[in-house]
Amino acid sequence: MSTETASTVRHFVTYSGVSLPLNLTSPLEEADLRNRITFYRAYYDVADRMTACEKVVYGEIESAHHYSYYPSGALQQAKVVQVIDEETTLMAYAEDGTLLSSTTLDD
Repeated sequence: MSTETASTVRHFVTYSGVSLPLNLTSPLEEADLRNRITFYRAYYDVADRMTACEKVVYGEIESAHHYSYYPSGALQQAKVVQVIDEETTLMAYAEDGTLLSSTTLDD
């Protein structure tokens, strides 16, 4: 998975669609976070690709996504962590976007 060595953090209200990486929508400013119960915190690398995303509810991380990419920019791997369920799903993708494997583990 990617490391967030040089990243930008942005916040959003929600996401749309079902494909990965998540398509986050409705950006929030830092000042807006004080009045939010739920929001998404996303980390972007220097190429502006989302490398991680956290769903924050009442100040706690409820779920997290971690992404890595091929040099072409296509999604290579996704790791989806459901904190409450203690469950992690690992997905690998071909460079053309085809899902190669999906494995769910109990943490």
